[in-house]
Amino acid sequence: MLSYRHAFHAGNHADVLKHMVIIQLMRYLGQKETAYMVIDTHAGAGVYALDGDYASKNAEYETGIAKLWDRKDLPAAVQEYVDVVKSLNPSGKMRYYPGSPYCAEKIMREQDRLRLFELHPSEVKVLTDNFRKLEAHAAAQGQRPAARGKRVMVHRGDGFDALKALLPPPSRRALVLIDPPYEDKRDYSHVAQVLTDALTRFPGGTYAVWYPVLHRNESRQLPERLKRLGAKSWLNVTLAIHGPAPDGFGLHNSGMFILNPPWTLEATLKEVMPYLIEVLGVDDSAEYVLESGEL
Repeated sequence: MLSYRHAFHAGNHADVLKHMVIIQLMRYLGQKETAYMVIDTHAGAGVYALDGDYASKNAEYETGIAKLWDRKDLPAAVQEYVDVVKSLNPSGKMRYYPGSPYCAEKIMREQDRLRLFELHPSEVKVLTDNFRKLEAHAAAQGQRPAARGKRVMVHRGDGFDALKALLPPPSRRALVLIDPPYEDKRDYSHVAQVLTDALTRFPGGTYAVWYPVLHRNESRQLPERLKRLGAKSWLNVTLAIHGPAPDGFGLHNSGMFILNPPWTLEATLKEVMPYLIEVLGVDDSAEYVLESGEL
């Protein structure tokens, strides 16, 4: 099913949680000099125009990044995330929103590697064009070697299938981002199956899964399935900005499930999540859940 376009949801509350966590995971990996690889199985377009036809239709960014844009009291982890978004908007006006590929490229170092996979033909074309522009800009500024090439590779294909060839990476250090559309309920089972295989191939990797918290059983059962996969440790965090709609439609709650998270992440989220509830919460039903476990 290839109808999903993330541009409709760019910058919403779910993106705030997802991209803030991704940046923290990469910062931790970057504390060691040894290179690491980031593999994004469902990369999307990489950059989204908030004033474009897709993003402006429902203006979901108003539930997320827009509420943080002018705040002066951001916790450090949220500030770092907002700074990445603002780096894409040098004019100071909130026009563009970075997807996971841009966030990753912004944080990674010259020795690190980024592998991007996208199956949607239109999205992968835009993703390739966006990184071509990023490459040209970097070369013009003399800031770093070319963005693409060995550092960044964009592939049209199924990122789930690609993991078999990429794991374990040569450096034995990797972050795998898994964020399928979940339009097809089989995506939930596919996530668990792919991670079972990935942990067998590379048990020491860090795996970050974004998922919607919906009424459907597959959504509610996914975290419990991931807890039983046998990773050395796990962390699950969810963010609901309001209660569910009476008709069950709309995304009010989402989660990030991390297998083998850094030991620092839970403490960071304990500081950050109450702040996000205060700023992004719409009603008294706004809440977060933060839980962790070990073998």
